[in-house]
Amino acid sequence: MNAHKLNQPLYKVLFIALLLVFKLNPLFAQGDWELRTDKEGIKVYTSTVPDSKVKAIKVDAEFDAEASQLVALIMDVNSSAGWVYHTKSATVIKQVSASELYYYSEVNLPWPAANRDFVAHLTVNQNPDTKVITIDGPAVSGMVPVKQGIVRIEHSVGKWVITPVGSDKIKVEYTIHVDPAGSLPSWLVNMFATEGPVKIFKGIRSQLQKPVYRNTELAFVVN
Repeated sequence: MNAHKLNQPLYKVLFIALLLVFKLNPLFAQGDWELRTDKEGIKVYTSTVPDSKVKAIKVDAEFDAEASQLVALIMDVNSSAGWVYHTKSATVIKQVSASELYYYSEVNLPWPAANRDFVAHLTVNQNPDTKVITIDGPAVSGMVPVKQGIVRIEHSVGKWVITPVGSDKIKVEYTIHVDPAGSLPSWLVNMFATEGPVKIFKGIRSQLQKPVYRNTELAFVVN
């Protein structure tokens, strides 16, 4: 059998991934963000994305914690429903390693909108020189069959950047752009763009105080 034909699906996946990277990364780097909310040390920005009706979101905040604590929380997918805005459920479907996994999540939306769901691929990387940690979490296709009555999100690019700024203190920047698929009322989109990020980051602040995340040591993270 022709090896080239066998590899065609892989080429297609890589091509789509590269399109997303080149389309969104320049936006995140431009700095043309508009401040929408500044509450309790949590700043939420939005920015337009070419060829998209939905704006990208950036959230900035500082936490009194070590980087490993936040990484442990983000990778603890099963706890997501307790702090990620409107998350109905989240389950790991493939644990590649301690620093890489795939998970499925369903987002609970108020009537009359249908719930959304997605499969995301989380990977953790740390710069050995700066100790800055990047967690990428793009949506990926397949792995979980589409469910009746739930709209599947196929296109989403999210990134966490965790920077140590002192003893037991980190600066966190989260950027995300999601195509929610289907139609959604503008009030609902605005709610998720402004209220959602603040509640998520307040949830993070609360979760980091739990004993399970304190004094966390991860083999792949240097505090």
